[in-house]
Amino acid sequence: MSANCLVTGATGYVGGRLVPQLLEAGHRVRVLARHPEKLRDIPWVGDVDVFTGDAGDPASVRSAMEGMDVAYYLLHSLQEGPQLEEAERAIATTFADAARDSGLRRIVYLGGLAPQIPAHSMSAHMRSRVEVGEVLRTSGVPTAELRAAVIIGSGSASFEMLRYLTERLPAMITPRWVRCQTQPIAIRDVLRYLVGVIDLPSEVSRTFDIGGPEVLTYQEMMQRYARVAGLRPRVILPINLLTPNLSSHWVNVVTPVPRAIARPLVLSLRHPSVCHEHDIARWIPDPPGGLVSFDDAVRLALTRIQDAKVITRWSGASVPGAPSDPLPSDPDWAGGSLLEDIRELRTTASPEQLWTALERIGGDNGWYSSDFLWRVRGFIDTMVGGVGLRRGRRDPSVLAVGDVVDFWRVEERIAPRLLRLRAEMKNPGLAWLEFSIEPDGTGARLRQRAVFYPRGLAGQAYWWSVAPFHALVFPPMIRHIVERAERAAPPSARISA
Repeated sequence: MSANCLVTGATGYVGGRLVPQLLEAGHRVRVLARHPEKLRDIPWVGDVDVFTGDAGDPASVRSAMEGMDVAYYLLHSLQEGPQLEEAERAIATTFADAARDSGLRRIVYLGGLAPQIPAHSMSAHMRSRVEVGEVLRTSGVPTAELRAAVIIGSGSASFEMLRYLTERLPAMITPRWVRCQTQPIAIRDVLRYLVGVIDLPSEVSRTFDIGGPEVLTYQEMMQRYARVAGLRPRVILPINLLTPNLSSHWVNVVTPVPRAIARPLVLSLRHPSVCHEHDIARWIPDPPGGLVSFDDAVRLALTRIQDAKVITRWSGASVPGAPSDPLPSDPDWAGGSLLEDIRELRTTASPEQLWTALERIGGDNGWYSSDFLWRVRGFIDTMVGGVGLRRGRRDPSVLAVGDVVDFWRVEERIAPRLLRLRAEMKNPGLAWLEFSIEPDGTGARLRQRAVFYPRGLAGQAYWWSVAPFHALVFPPMIRHIVERAERAAPPSARISA
């Protein structure tokens, strides 16, 4: 039966994949998004009702739930500190109250597969996920809480961590948590359950453990990944000296997953995460061929990556601590301390040819100049716990608002006129890299603008300390972008200042 579904977290890894699955199943979908502009370039956006609002605002949530039958709670904060559990509880309570008052017939929540230990022994992130489920289930609205451990799929944070640890380290000394058992599940099985629970009877309100057909240690998953990927068996020596804190630093250095995200993932692996029941099969039977095996899930994920068909990535969600302010284009708003580096070039290449060249910036394509200096800056950022350059980009030739480009994020994209990247590396201020294209006679003019809003004296010192490197990086960058565009332009194309 068709249902009206509200999806929160639609800009995230699971939510971004769930929406098209719901549409394909014949359901009507509304998404609640705090930043709807992040959805603008997503293929399915024209098929859903986009509601602008904050999940923490009671009025926004109540309005978004009007006329809905089912609401998906796919929200989870990655912030650190004592405020985590309080913030999670507050948002869940707001959501639960609105669901009860709106007459919603079902809540669906994707939580974590909690270990069978006392709550005080759990990590703050796992404890908060369990508590969110309790808040939603006690709302009076029938709730299906799906609890999953490691999700295997192209672009998931868990998969990226596994992938890079295995590929980059043929021999490794590992922390003891690699010997803990977990029950990984393929993203396609997670989505099948999320869609299927819409049709649960109204009297069913409970938790469901969901996992794949195998129980594996993390060490076994690395060896199985290596085999599927055609790599030699890994030499893995577990020791008891690496704490979760040190492990998260280790993951931060070796993989694209920054410490702020690696830490809750590592903490969740310290204790066994194994399904204690498979009751969901009573209402959603296993498919004829069975649940997707770990090897097949890895194989499917690698195929998606090789074919550049990764639909969503963990990096689509903002990194904890990343700025969320608008571009400070008004010097008065910025306190008069905006610092800029502006370069312009004209070319007889068309705006479209210039845009094609520009949109390939970053990731494996490189930065059009001084790649060594970019790598040095990325290494420094990694060493201080930042994201570094290792996140790459989702697609090698096309960008969308919200996409990650190494340690930048696409904040604005208006083809073929404007591309604005916001910095997510650690620095004492806010930084942007903006490119604008204007038709100019028979060609176009490219304007490249680096913007920095310093925070205090440290910000000023940072800008002027890196200013000499700008002279090495920015002039050849704009020149090489234009040169690439001109290689696709008529032979008469040329550069002029």
